[in-house]
Amino acid sequence: MPHTFSSRRLQREARTVAAMIRRYCRDRHGSATELCADCRELLDYAHKRLRHCPFQENKTTCGKCPVHCYTPEKRERIRAVMRYAGPRMLFSHPLMALLHLLDGLRRPRRKG
Repeated sequence: MPHTFSSRRLQREARTVAAMIRRYCRDRHGSATELCADCRELLDYAHKRLRHCPFQENKTTCGKCPVHCYTPEKRERIRAVMRYAGPRMLFSHPLMALLHLLDGLRRPRRKG
């Protein structure tokens, strides 16, 4: 993964969103090996937002976050990805899906 993150928690979140976008792109856009340009741009954007998250390792999942740092257009795109890929993650990446569900139970606390 070309991006570095400040904690193992954020590294896991980055891997999860990448797996969801890969699944969505493969199934919806027919991209077998590489992400299409739109999905690559969305993944880069998601990683950028993770790197700048004010909660860092104390963050919940983005869907449960009180701070909406995605632009409205990107928020709608990532929601479409999550709605499609989320349920399918239980079969393709069960541990990753379970950890993501547990992360959603966290209460976000700002670092510091």
